[in-house]
Formats: sequence, structure tokens, C-alpha cells
Amino acid sequence: MPSLFTRIIRGELPGRFVWRDERAVGFLSIAPLRPGHTLVVPIQEVDHWLDLPPELTQHLTAVAQTIGQAIQQAFSPEKVGLMIAGLEVRHVHLHLVPIHSLADLDFAKADAKASPEALDAAAERLRAALRAAGHLEVTEK
Repeated sequence: MPSLFTRIIRGELPGRFVWRDERAVGFLSIAPLRPGHTLVVPIQEVDHWLDLPPELTQHLTAVAQTIGQAIQQAFSPEKVGLMIAGLEVRHVHLHLVPIHSLADLDFAKADAKASPEALDAAAERLRAALRAAGHLEVTEK
């Protein structure tokens, strides 16, 4: 059975995408820790990051860095946190979170009721920052 993220990538479930290339996607978390919280996910369904082929790990890291720079530009956090947890969905994903303190990475504080309007606005801010940096991988879907 395909993972939740595979279903989002295929368009079977909605997602607020900000990035899509042949190997990875970036979309907003539906329960963000902070506005702009983005997930970088390989299209290939792999459960554990330790099982990723090294070249895919490198690609995901490069995409995460690019999106992280856009998060920095769009949201002006002190830092952009990067975390791999992987327990909530069994499909590798990198969390990119605009942070001002370590408390901003506490999943107990995730906004499970984030409004669609707030998520749409955050996605558009990220897309605009990515476009301004010249990235063609920016997607609307």
C-alpha cells in the first residue's frame, strides 16, 4: 500500500507543493511547527533515511538547502532547522522549519488546525522566494 506521501505526490490527496523535480518534492506540512514548515520528500518510497542511496541523499540535501534558503528569505527566522524523524509517516522526509529557538522544533506544539488560508499564504511566500532566486522547479500543485 502506498504511503501517505506517495498518495500526495501522485495527486490522490491534496498537497501545497513548492518544489517538484524528477527525484524529489517539497510541500508544506499540514500541521506546521511554524509558518513555512516544509517537507522535502523523495518520490521513491523509502522508509528509513539510512536506506537511501547516497546520490538520492545528496539530492534531497541539495533541495532542502535550496528550499531552506527560500524559507530564510520569506520568513526571516534566526535559523532554518533541519530534522529527519520519520516515525509519523514511513516515507523518508526532511523537515525544514523556520526557528527562533529549539522550542520551535517541538512536535507537541504543531498547529494541527492551521487554516487553509494560512497554509496557502505560506506556500505562496515560499514559491515567490524560490522564483526570485531563479528556480524553475517551483510548482503550483
